[in-house]
Amino acid sequence: MEEEQQQQVENPSYYDLVILGASGFTGKYVVREALKFLNTSSSPLKTLALAGRNPAKLSETIKWASSNSHSSIPHSISIIKADVSDPSSLRDLCSKTKLILNCVGPFRLYGEPVVSACVEMGCDYLDICGEPEFMEKMEAIYHEKAVERGSLVISACGFDSVPAEMGLMFNSRQWVSPAAPNRVEAYLSLESDKRIVGNFGTFESAVLGVANMEKLQELRKSRPRRARPVIPGPPPAKGSLIEHQKKVGLWAVKLPSADSIVVRRTLSTLKENPHGLPGVNESAEQIEKRRNFWLTVKLAHFGVKIGSKSIFGVYGFIIVGMFIGLLGRTGFGRWLLLKFPSIFTLGGFRKKGPTEEEVESASFKMWFVGQGYSDESLASQEGNRKPDTEIITRVMGPEIGYLTTPIILLQCALIVLNQREHLPKGGVFPPGIVFGPTDLQERLQQNGISFDVISRNALSD
Repeated sequence: MEEEQQQQVENPSYYDLVILGASGFTGKYVVREALKFLNTSSSPLKTLALAGRNPAKLSETIKWASSNSHSSIPHSISIIKADVSDPSSLRDLCSKTKLILNCVGPFRLYGEPVVSACVEMGCDYLDICGEPEFMEKMEAIYHEKAVERGSLVISACGFDSVPAEMGLMFNSRQWVSPAAPNRVEAYLSLESDKRIVGNFGTFESAVLGVANMEKLQELRKSRPRRARPVIPGPPPAKGSLIEHQKKVGLWAVKLPSADSIVVRRTLSTLKENPHGLPGVNESAEQIEKRRNFWLTVKLAHFGVKIGSKSIFGVYGFIIVGMFIGLLGRTGFGRWLLLKFPSIFTLGGFRKKGPTEEEVESASFKMWFVGQGYSDESLASQEGNRKPDTEIITRVMGPEIGYLTTPIILLQCALIVLNQREHLPKGGVFPPGIVFGPTDLQERLQQNGISFDVISRNALSD
């Protein structure tokens, strides 16, 4: 057994895919999802390696993933020792693979060395980050070099923020001309037969996000202004703090997640590139397909709220938000939050994460309530500026952090491996602008994440 493990560690092969941070809470579920597509007849994933600081833990991950996927332990998986604090080990890792899936967070602490190594070596990179400061910083620092080196760097390829991006596009495409949306509001509902417990890493990222809010504002001020999408009709009013959205049966409050920020980056990129981003070696047929897709996507104001069937659940979200917002501003406050996460999140997060039973019992629904005009020309007419049409769609799937996120990440990875010539040569981008015109939605639907049109209605004055 020791000799077999040594062979795994020392295997010098070139890989289709390396999962970095594979022994972490989310990483092991990503490995389990990857095993479903390793060496199958229709999959481009033929060679896989796991990377991290501790080879023994990576071996345990392979055993856990194999036992939970009801398959024998694959001998074709290699183990590579790599550490985000050792740039040379990361460069060596990137020289051995086409694509890195980075599961090592919080990304503002550990992500940049991985991006830097991928860009330097011309390796493609996907992660499950939901941290706006990290994503925008990587774009500011590495975009031009990534274009030059042919490294495609795409963050937020998990529940943050693909359901929001693809869900908005799905709703947008239901507005067939001359109809046009004005705004789309997403309402996230987390459901479970058991108590839902979040990943501590996600909580830590949120706390550090508050701590780094000023740095994000400074970064944005230092960069050129992005193009603003032109949207028919007036911008939506702010509305009340708590909303009762009767049509989807939820009480809701604004969710300060990365989703809206990531969507805005995609819409700004689309404004600058109305036909989308050209692929590195597209056929004439593929160019026409991409252009036709983006012609059906109509721009709209977008926001996200988190909902509960009970108003008391919304009060709980507000209390947790206040704790993070107030305590996250000081070093001592952050220490308290990270030392006692269960107390300050009312049991919503704990350091050891959820049990497998809790994960399996959970699911999500994300409702997209779009309001707009039956005819775009109505938006510019005096006295008739209110939307007169509503289209409600929904994205629905399993537990968000350990099931939906690995599903999304692996499908994005398979697209990169199988359709690389249709994707941009390189650069740092949000997922929507890259994966929108691909078959990502169909792939997600085939793997347990559904997209449905719920209703179309005329709105009364």
